[in-house]
Amino acid sequence: MTGRQDIDQIAQRLVSLVPPGLADAHKDLRANFRDILAQGMRHLELVTREEFDVQTQVLARTRARVEELEKRVAELEAGVSPSGT
Repeated sequence: MTGRQDIDQIAQRLVSLVPPGLADAHKDLRANFRDILAQGMRHLELVTREEFDVQTQVLARTRARVEELEKRVAELEAGVSPSGT
């Protein structure tokens, strides 16, 4: 997800496009641009890099566990002899 610093930079760029005659409004515009950009990013339902990395680790552990269990089931199935009753 775009970080707070990135949003601030984009807001500053937008403010720099405002005509110099509206210099008094720059602070308010920057805050408004920042809020609008942050709100827009939240609506995209993005995750932070940290959240993504945590879920990647969880997935890796889950895959390893599934592989272990599949191997164990295969060994157990191989050890069971079919009954011919």
